[in-house]
Amino acid sequence: MSRVALDLGFIQIYWYSIMILIGLLVGLTIIYYEIKKQKINIDFFTNLAFYAIIIGIISARLYYVIFNWNYYSNNLLEIFEIWNGGLAIHGAIIGGGLFTLFYCYKHKVNIYRILDICVVGLIIAQAIGRWGNFFNQEAYGTLTTEKELLSLSIPRFIVDGMYINGGYHHPTFLYESLWNLFGFVILLIARRAIKYIKTGQLTGIYLVWYSLGRIFIESMRTDSLMLGDIKVAQLVSVLFIIAGIILIVIRNKGSRFDNLYRDGEKNEIRF
Repeated sequence: MSRVALDLGFIQIYWYSIMILIGLLVGLTIIYYEIKKQKINIDFFTNLAFYAIIIGIISARLYYVIFNWNYYSNNLLEIFEIWNGGLAIHGAIIGGGLFTLFYCYKHKVNIYRILDICVVGLIIAQAIGRWGNFFNQEAYGTLTTEKELLSLSIPRFIVDGMYINGGYHHPTFLYESLWNLFGFVILLIARRAIKYIKTGQLTGIYLVWYSLGRIFIESMRTDSLMLGDIKVAQLVSVLFIIAGIILIVIRNKGSRFDNLYRDGEKNEIRF
C-alpha cells in the first residue's frame, strides 16, 4: 500500500496529510455552524481557529519529538518531516487548548462555551484524521491473525493493510476512529437533548469519553510513547478523565438555570 496519494514529480502529496486536512475541514465546518447558531463573532473565531490550528500542529509534533528524543537527537532534520507521521493528538489538545484559554481571556469571551463548541468538531476531526495512520501503517496494535480480524467484520482492505512486517496486527487506528465517531454522536445528542446542560460540561464529557477509550486502545498499541515503563498516552488520559469529571461537577453547581449552554442561542456574545 502506497503512502503517496499523488506524485507530481516535484512534490508528493501523502494520504496522511490528506486525511488530516479532511478531518480539519469537517471539524471546522461543524464548529462554524454552531458558532453562527450561538451568535458568536465569526471574525473572532476565525482568528482563534487559525492560530490554534498552527499551534496545535506544532505542539503535536514537539510532544512526539520530545518523547522520541533519543532518535531525533541523532536525526534532527527529520523533526520537520511531519508527512511521515508523528503528530501526537494529546500534544495538539494541550497546545491548542492553552492558546484557546489565552485568546478567550484576552478578548473576555466565555472560555467554557468556546471549548464546548470546539470539542464537538475536534472529536470528529480525530475520527477522520486517524485514517492517516492507516495509510502510513503506523499506530497499529499487537499481532493477531487474519481469521480473527475477518471474524470482527473488519473490511478486507483494512485487514490487508494491517499485514505489516510479516504478520497481521490489530487496527487500533480503526478502533479509536470508531470510538471517536460514537463520541461525536454522544456529544451531539447531549448538546441538543439535555435541556439544562451547562457550559463546560460538554468539554468534560469529551475529556472523559475520549480518554476512557484511549486508555484501553493504547494498551493494545505497539508504538506507544513511553515515560519509563509508563505509556504516556494512558497517563495523560487519566489526568484528562480527572479534569473532565471535575469540570462536569463544578459547572453543575448553582441553579440549574445558570450558565446554560443554550443561552448562547438567545443572546449574542459581544466584544
